[in-house]
Amino acid sequence: MKTSNKLTIINDPIYGFITIPKGLIFDLIEHKYFQRLRRISQMGMSYLVYPGAHHTRFHHAIGCLHIMRKALEKLEQKGVEISEEEKQAAMIAILLHDIGHGPFSHAMENSIVEDVHHEQISLQFMQALNEEFNGSLTLALNIFKGTYDRPFLHQLVSGQLDMDRTDYLKRDSFYTGMAEGNINTDRILAMLNVKDDELMVEEKGIYTIEKFLVARRLMYWQVYLHKTSLVAEQILVRVLMRAKELTQLGVELPASEPLAFFLKKKNAEGAFDKNALDIFASLDDYDIISAMKAWCTEDDFVLSRLSKIIINRELPRIKIKKKPFKNEFIEDEKERVQQQYNLTEEEVEYFVFTGTLTNQAYTFKKEAINILTKKGKVVDVISASDQLSLKALSKVITKNYICYPKHLN
Repeated sequence: MKTSNKLTIINDPIYGFITIPKGLIFDLIEHKYFQRLRRISQMGMSYLVYPGAHHTRFHHAIGCLHIMRKALEKLEQKGVEISEEEKQAAMIAILLHDIGHGPFSHAMENSIVEDVHHEQISLQFMQALNEEFNGSLTLALNIFKGTYDRPFLHQLVSGQLDMDRTDYLKRDSFYTGMAEGNINTDRILAMLNVKDDELMVEEKGIYTIEKFLVARRLMYWQVYLHKTSLVAEQILVRVLMRAKELTQLGVELPASEPLAFFLKKKNAEGAFDKNALDIFASLDDYDIISAMKAWCTEDDFVLSRLSKIIINRELPRIKIKKKPFKNEFIEDEKERVQQQYNLTEEEVEYFVFTGTLTNQAYTFKKEAINILTKKGKVVDVISASDQLSLKALSKVITKNYICYPKHLN
């Protein structure tokens, strides 16, 4: 595989000029698998709430590459020995960590591409690229999977203080205009250190980490779990589920070739094989938007109505509360909607549905954010903090929601 010696600079609205390393990393960015990320939205349906949230997975991945490079430089300055191969592999691992995301992020995983998580698809894309690039991604794959014998490299890619979260909090807060999520990236990177090959934060950086965790919690409630974004994504999931249901019954729906493939693919066909991966690599947001525009005029009321809800932003009501909704209330809404639209009992489930959402800013039992004290002692950030709020941030908050069409006047 021929590699490029071209030096490329990207002007990023968050970090300014980002230099793309020559050679393998540049060639991976140029690859069609990665270029597809230009056509995958970073925040799914959030643009229906925050009009500026049209940035892409491509933006995010390039940002992650940039701050990974800076993080590794900071660690080297503190005496952490990192080989050139490890540095390149860590940068490749973070660059490709989201390459398996489908259109509108998580909607595909819950509808027409069943039982395959985006991280699993990312791994398959990386394995395919490793073959194409003659095994040069092997170390990056090991870091991505967490099987390499220096854990801190994996923790920088996937952990509670990884480069993924560090970029998306700052980037998403910028594009949504939510100042609460604007973290100090430079300060976070400057406070990182490594002890016994485990990622640490120096004691003087504890308040920066507290701000990071609080920002994450606020961004989840105000942006990622915003009730309008939530209901829009749930409707999109049901659009795709209905389209697949009709296709399986033999109805020919207008759809691009990649989308038609997954609509026709039966659950029992199982494995997400090389053929499915190649077709998935041609699928992006535009396939879904184009299909929904066409489906607005389909004969099937459920599909056409759900498609119009998204295309015309005629979103249903959503109520959220701590306690589960009473069955009587749910059944009354189903009966009302069933009569209003003349639906069957199966069809009404597309319009009236319940679910739960959870928010946990910090999971100290899983993989702690460790603070390295001035005396060389390692303690969990909650133990080291004098903020009582941090303990609260580690609790799982669960809320219940119900969605249903608005009442006709």
